[in-house]
Amino acid sequence: MDAFVIGIAGGSASGKTHVARRIDSFYKRHTEEEVKLAFASRFDFDHPDAIDMELFASCLADLKACRQTNIPIYSFTEHQRLDETKYLYGAAIIIAEGIMALHDPALRALYDLKIFVQCDSDLMLARRIKRDVTERGRSVDGILEQYLRYVKPAYDHFVQPTSRYANIIVPGSDNAVAIDIISTHIRRQLDERATQLRQRLAGTGPRDLSTHGSPDLSSSSLNLTLLPQTPQLKGILTILRDAETNRGDFIFFADRLATLLVEKATELLPYRPKSVVTPVDVESHGTQVDIQHLCGVSILRSGGPLERGLRRVINNIPIGSMLIQSEAATGEPLLLHLQLPICVRQRRKAQSTYVFLVDAQIGTGAAAFMAIRIMLDHGVPQDHIIFVTFLVARCGGISALQRAFPDVQIVCGAVDDHLREMWLEGVDEDEQPAEGRKVWVVEPGMGHIGSCLNSSSCP
Repeated sequence: MDAFVIGIAGGSASGKTHVARRIDSFYKRHTEEEVKLAFASRFDFDHPDAIDMELFASCLADLKACRQTNIPIYSFTEHQRLDETKYLYGAAIIIAEGIMALHDPALRALYDLKIFVQCDSDLMLARRIKRDVTERGRSVDGILEQYLRYVKPAYDHFVQPTSRYANIIVPGSDNAVAIDIISTHIRRQLDERATQLRQRLAGTGPRDLSTHGSPDLSSSSLNLTLLPQTPQLKGILTILRDAETNRGDFIFFADRLATLLVEKATELLPYRPKSVVTPVDVESHGTQVDIQHLCGVSILRSGGPLERGLRRVINNIPIGSMLIQSEAATGEPLLLHLQLPICVRQRRKAQSTYVFLVDAQIGTGAAAFMAIRIMLDHGVPQDHIIFVTFLVARCGGISALQRAFPDVQIVCGAVDDHLREMWLEGVDEDEQPAEGRKVWVVEPGMGHIGSCLNSSSCP
């Protein structure tokens, strides 16, 4: 589902930013002559041609489609667009504001709700003087000259006429009734966009997986790669499943299993032939990884042990993270934090990037579903995503996950039979009872892996 986009227009200093938080300016990059005119208060910032409408529409379209985007940063003190950009992703509600927000037809087509903030001209001038003196370091004389020469004529000719496109006209930024109406509408849109996935995913498991034999255990149609069930692997899993295993041993063998999993996952990367000359001056024919960019993304907190295994196998690999937590009442996944490597954040590079997504287990698959969707939103091709995990629940969301993303490859150490819903009582930092939450537990499983690794909850 697309994000809900609200466009807010109005005169300069009319109170648009009071109604909505400012996103950023899309003023074009200026020449040296234009910068000199800007410092002399003789550049018309209020004309539609001063704004990069094409870039504005492109960035807004990406955000509306739930894709990441990098928007420009404009410095009003330097009167120039800066080289750095601001990374944005993950909004269900998008509020775009600017004096020309309703001027361009391409922008208007993207808005689901259009708002115009109306304000008295004298009040706008007073606010503009206060803002530009305190925030932008400008002189009062320069502000007045620019206002009379450019701002007021532009408002009369370009800004005010766009009010006819608005769904709502707010008479003044402090109009509590109008703001309450807008807030109520936004809350309604958030409620309508809420998706309850976890309960349905918990009962969609496949019935064709077997836990007997070799790596053929996994169904080829599910694209699931299972580690060979060697005596060493069975011994490691036994130690990790044992409730009596102390924390030190648990961490050691979790790291060991993570290393084996990442080594197996590297077999799924593309390779090309390469010849080298050995120290004894003999040519040897081998292979090397045939990719431009490779990174890892850890799903916090339980993705931590796999992150350590990833660093052991691939030296200097950039690793990002995303914090996906379950909502207390429903157990639905919530994205609370996102810090991705630069090769994923830049769409041009993301298209040629391979990503190791790492998490301790796939139960209902809701967190994995969200993590994969985030990678796709950033432009990473589906067949460039390799999900590495300790455990997969046979009766969990693995089937729905692979139906949704058939080209994503999953590498795991074991396939467990059961997934049980339960209520987990919460405790605060002082070990006092706190709000609990609904969870789904993989059985026989390995317990709460993230808690065991990050606290003293293990023996």
